[in-house]
Amino acid sequence: MCGLLGLVCPTEENAGYAVNAVANALPCQRHRGPDETGTWQDGEVVFGFNRLSIIDLEHSHQPLTWGPPENPNRYTITFNGEIYNYLELRSELMGRFGARFNTDGDTEVIVAAYHYLGTSVVSRLRGMFAFLIWDSERRVVFGARDPFGIKPLFYATGPGGSAFASEKKSLLHLVNTLGITEEVDHKAFQHYLVLQYVPEPESLHRSIRRIESGTSFTVSPGGQVVTQRYFYPNFNPRPVNTDADAKRLQNEIIDVMRDSVAKHMRADVTVGSFLSGGIDSTAIAALAKEHNPNLITFTAGFERQGYSEVDVAAESAAALGVKHVVRTVSPEEMMESLPLIVWYLDDPVADPALVPLWFIAREARQHVKVVLSGEGADELFGGYTIYREPLSLAPFEKVPGALRKAMGRVSSAIPEGVRGKDLLRRGSLSLEERYYGNARIFRDDQLRSVMRAFDPGVSHKDITAEPYRQSVGWDPVTRMQHVDLFTWLRGDILVKADKMTMANSLELRVPFLDAEVFRVASTVPLEQKITRETTKYALRQALQQVVPPHVINRRKLGFPVPIRHWLKDEMHDWARNIIQQSQTDHLLDRGAVLQLLEEHRSGVLDHSRRLWALLVFMIWHAIFIEGRLSPRVPEPQYPVRL
Repeated sequence: MCGLLGLVCPTEENAGYAVNAVANALPCQRHRGPDETGTWQDGEVVFGFNRLSIIDLEHSHQPLTWGPPENPNRYTITFNGEIYNYLELRSELMGRFGARFNTDGDTEVIVAAYHYLGTSVVSRLRGMFAFLIWDSERRVVFGARDPFGIKPLFYATGPGGSAFASEKKSLLHLVNTLGITEEVDHKAFQHYLVLQYVPEPESLHRSIRRIESGTSFTVSPGGQVVTQRYFYPNFNPRPVNTDADAKRLQNEIIDVMRDSVAKHMRADVTVGSFLSGGIDSTAIAALAKEHNPNLITFTAGFERQGYSEVDVAAESAAALGVKHVVRTVSPEEMMESLPLIVWYLDDPVADPALVPLWFIAREARQHVKVVLSGEGADELFGGYTIYREPLSLAPFEKVPGALRKAMGRVSSAIPEGVRGKDLLRRGSLSLEERYYGNARIFRDDQLRSVMRAFDPGVSHKDITAEPYRQSVGWDPVTRMQHVDLFTWLRGDILVKADKMTMANSLELRVPFLDAEVFRVASTVPLEQKITRETTKYALRQALQQVVPPHVINRRKLGFPVPIRHWLKDEMHDWARNIIQQSQTDHLLDRGAVLQLLEEHRSGVLDHSRRLWALLVFMIWHAIFIEGRLSPRVPEPQYPVRL
């Protein structure tokens, strides 16, 4: 788990000038890899690296050079992530091809596999990754990002070449070298206000984009970046007609989860686990304890009734017999830390849960270097409550099209806050029109009141059209899962997981987001995912073998944050100051935003999520565009408490 930076220049002379620029851009992502750093150059290519040592601590230094006996320096790789099947892949390469290795780590296995297997290597890697491989013989860079987008990879292309980095901040240090601009992308901004995150492949800087999840690419000096999708998350449900079928499916689920967790425990450092009150993280902790009897678990909470899972998590930890660490977060700490957290994010993500995640990651890093977590279970096994919406909206499907449209017009006439308004509105829409992920912050009519340049031509369909096209003929719930894999999961869930843990030089691993786990999850039929009583039905049944009874059917809350209350009270003046000081009048109507704040404070309407999205963006703008805010970034120092 590290931070990479690579620059492919048009000429060797360009690269010579760029070496210092790359070296100067590395420190802003040092939190991703504080153990060692370095740069490397060969002709038109410059690589930089920040390492967090997890496997093969004394070796596997990067950038790492490898080659076959006839050309031992042919390839150089810079790699962020972990490959959990590297031991098996290493043995295969030695047996089939006589491959030789100089280290005991996974980095060398990737580059050797690329030599022997070619670009198909990406489909053989079981793990999380973003990497660049320079082939000095063919003079081309090959790179890829893992199937689900667990690890980030930004890129920018200009007259000075193409650059790739784990942190967008590093690319912003190279704007002069690359010859790119730092303008805000207005389309991406509008998408952010709707979704609460910037969807891939966009970023809020127009000239910087992201390599998408499940995508590989090539680029030659002076050439364009050519991408190719190698992973399509196809769902192929199979019938479960008998109790024996159901039991067989449950056994497959627990077996593949046990195998995934076992491989995710591979490390030469201590591995802990996050633990909330839900079934996903509890299952991961329970399976991890099978490999580490001294497992430490971590959770965050608040001192407000109804907004903490601390008690349930503590009960789970006691039932599992693991050491448990709790971090309680105050509103004052949230306000003080938010600018620094936004700096770590690179692009704004208006998910309040990332704040307690940052605090518990900071606490966990005092005890361990790696944590496991339960992200991905909901998307793979059907865990979100909204996945039950097709059941509740089924009666609307029988209503003739013209009448459904009329229902939508009636909904528009109903005042905000009146019960049933949104149900009527959503019932009048098709699945493709109404569902674009778990977060729906601003509707178009609300955007018109706050945005200076609202563009009616920008729609969530820009993001969801392709996933819906790929899933034609699937049941509605599976189509929603498929959309979430391309939107909510990689745009929100995995961004906050990566950014908040790496901000604290902590590696986070997600055993649910594993190729073999997905293979099994993709076969689960609709009735084994969603019922009228529960979600993730098959997964819950399977995990009864390892999860304490009190969490089997408990709805996951994650890290719930009481911003609805705090923005009325403790955070009101803080929020008002941010709005008044913001230099975003060309983008947002300050008066309209202040009106939202006062309506929220008076209790007229709950604007908490919309306000939070606006506040996070204003802080981001103050840091990355205005330069008015410069959070003090701490040096990564992590004494381990014994």
